[in-house]
Amino acid sequence: MPKYKDVVDLYDDSGKRIAKDVPLEAISPLRNNAIKKIASLTKRTVAVSLAGIEKSLKSGNVAGAMIKGKEIDIELVKNAKKIAKSVEEKVQVMPNDGTSVAIKADGKSLVVIVPEARADAGVEYTTGFTSVAAAVTEAIIDEFKVPMHKANMVKAAVWGRYPQTVGFDGANVKSILDIPQNNEGAGFALRNIMANHIVALVNKNAMQGVALSAIFEQCGAYEMGDAIGRFERGHLLDLAYQGLNANNILYTIVKKNGKTGTVGSVVETLVGRAIDDGVIHVKETLPSGYKTYTTKDLPLWNAYAAVGQVAAVMVNVGAARAAQGVPGTVLYYNDLLEHETGLPGTDYGRSAGVGVGMSFFSHSIYGGGGPGLFHGNHVVTRQSKGVLIPAVTAANCLDGGTQTFSPEATSGLIKEVFGDMIEFNKPMQLVGAEAKKVAKKI
Repeated sequence: MPKYKDVVDLYDDSGKRIAKDVPLEAISPLRNNAIKKIASLTKRTVAVSLAGIEKSLKSGNVAGAMIKGKEIDIELVKNAKKIAKSVEEKVQVMPNDGTSVAIKADGKSLVVIVPEARADAGVEYTTGFTSVAAAVTEAIIDEFKVPMHKANMVKAAVWGRYPQTVGFDGANVKSILDIPQNNEGAGFALRNIMANHIVALVNKNAMQGVALSAIFEQCGAYEMGDAIGRFERGHLLDLAYQGLNANNILYTIVKKNGKTGTVGSVVETLVGRAIDDGVIHVKETLPSGYKTYTTKDLPLWNAYAAVGQVAAVMVNVGAARAAQGVPGTVLYYNDLLEHETGLPGTDYGRSAGVGVGMSFFSHSIYGGGGPGLFHGNHVVTRQSKGVLIPAVTAANCLDGGTQTFSPEATSGLIKEVFGDMIEFNKPMQLVGAEAKKVAKKI
């Protein structure tokens, strides 16, 4: 029996229906195998820059420092097949266990997927990174018979400055996830993926970017204990409507307002849809004629508000082709929505609050970085959980190259290595297809 009464239709980024009459639990990270696989691959997939390691060793410039007299002139790119085979043998636990080592860009990079057995053997998500880094280091030393007094150079070229620094500064092995020490607290690992990385993963497809961001954010909600008991339904509704285009609301609002719409017209469309769907209704009409609204289902209203927030960003930033407008759009969309209805804005007011701080930190007086550098773990944006970062990701997908810190500058390797993995660039289709299967069981 379904746990919740909610049933939705799921649509893709072209407004095409993927699944009909899907119970809400069918998209839960606890039930949907496609979401589970996305989370699993996120921690088990690691990129290795053989070109970067080769360059570091030849120049003696490892981990950000030049060491004269210990240069190593070896051709890793030309011997990528040998390195890949050796790494696979070291990482694999048993035949057909999901281990994969793919050669990319004519040997310049490797994509390694560590088997689940290794991830399950420990409790920390860094297993993927450390296993691959150790395997690559040993493979290079073995294949090229690097002498003992120079082996430390190989280690530094692969791992970077670790353990002299907490982070892997200067490493030529990269994971989508940041190190645990940079997480704000329990359950923040999947929220600590910058918007630019997601832009690269989905090849700048805004709706797919919203979906992947929402999946990461809502999986984070489960990890940190936010999606337990009476709060679970709210998180699933947010994921369904904002992330997975439930009932095609996001697509239709953007399409209706795409040519001549504004943030204000998006609010008008969203409120009209909420009234038509019976989510909100008039509470009272004041002497001036101003109507205030109420709802019998606050979590569902929040999900609708979250859809409108992304739609407003797509329409506004899509017109400007400049992601810098995302904080202001988030702020004033919610301000208009609250004044129009008398109901709380997205995330019960927290998204609007984040919009104020984000404007300051992203490109105002402080100017510490562009919107593409933000994530759910950032001190400015972490307060709005689940529904804010998908809007930021949408903005960065629609940016026309105005940022100093562009996805090309910050996440080039992510795009090159992970950009063709369907789990990351077509999450809406995969999650929707899996939801069909789960729905039958429920």
